[in-house]
Amino acid sequence: MVPFLSLKDITAKYSDEIHEAVSRVVDSGWYLQGKENERFEQHYADFIGTKYCIGCANGLDALIWIYRAYVELGIMQPGDEVIVPANTYIASVLAITENGLKAVLVEPNPDTLELDDEKIEAAITERTKSILLVHLYGRCAMTQKIAALCEKYDLKLVEDNAQAHGCRGRGVRTGSLGDAAGHSFYPGKNLGAFGDAGAVTTNNKELADCIRALANYGSQKKYVFKYCGRNSRLDEIQAAVLDVKLRHLEEDNALRQKVAAYYYEHINNPLLRLPKRLPDENNVYHLFPILCERRDELHDYLETKGIQTIIHYPIPPHLQECYQKDIEQGNLVIPNGGLPITERLANEELSLPISQVLTMVDCQIVVEALNTFGR
Repeated sequence: MVPFLSLKDITAKYSDEIHEAVSRVVDSGWYLQGKENERFEQHYADFIGTKYCIGCANGLDALIWIYRAYVELGIMQPGDEVIVPANTYIASVLAITENGLKAVLVEPNPDTLELDDEKIEAAITERTKSILLVHLYGRCAMTQKIAALCEKYDLKLVEDNAQAHGCRGRGVRTGSLGDAAGHSFYPGKNLGAFGDAGAVTTNNKELADCIRALANYGSQKKYVFKYCGRNSRLDEIQAAVLDVKLRHLEEDNALRQKVAAYYYEHINNPLLRLPKRLPDENNVYHLFPILCERRDELHDYLETKGIQTIIHYPIPPHLQECYQKDIEQGNLVIPNGGLPITERLANEELSLPISQVLTMVDCQIVVEALNTFGR
């Protein structure tokens, strides 16, 4: 059996350190907004390369608070537009529409699977205020052209860094490339907590202060509420666990890159297509996607071989039931001609097992099965 992802084995790698960290929190008697949060926020900000890090409840909230803060600060207002890749996980789009902003969907480049910078400018209008750049699958989506467009049209560049902890682009970490970034520490991520957890990174103090207040009921001072916020705080146990795993993130990412290199160098089947290979600094391989026109048949075939795979993602946001009214009302904007590339990727993508605990024997089993499919 080759599991898609064994969280138990990942935890076991650093079990002693994690148990010590959790016990320290339990014994401290302080479980929210304490020293563990302060320590992790400082360490993660240093790692990403930003001045500020604000822990919050999850990655979706991290993105929601960024755009909510822009609205509260008067930088954006309901009805303004945010460009976002059409093939992303729905959380990216939810963060936009949750704040009364319009999500403008743009197709990905089929070779990289990331936002196609050649299609962005045609989607920009006088109401466009931001690009939400998603580093999907752990691949850096930033390009020089995207940076130039943000400067030309004075757009806020917000990064969805939920899948790319430790990735680099243009010489710095993703999460520090733009004006702000949302991070998810869902257990299956490269840097994963023991439950839901997230953070925002930014160099903007005014934005950071607003986000911290919004995630704490809207309060900057106890029992004094500047904003109508919510409760979205990172707890001390999650912060302590994340701080342990952060120390090992780069070595864990290197192991994922080793697995990916084996896949790239040994998968050989004309029925399969692999996305363009990036330098390791630009890809931390949260996922390893492949494309196949007979995807469902391939999934079932691998399952008979004891190999677990997952589709990321079978239904794109614009085809989800929850967004049909928004499309009719113009709050979710689809380009003329539709989104054929996004829909094709949804029908063809399959993610292979990849993690820092996957063995080379496991990799060989996966590759052998892939190379014999359809033959």
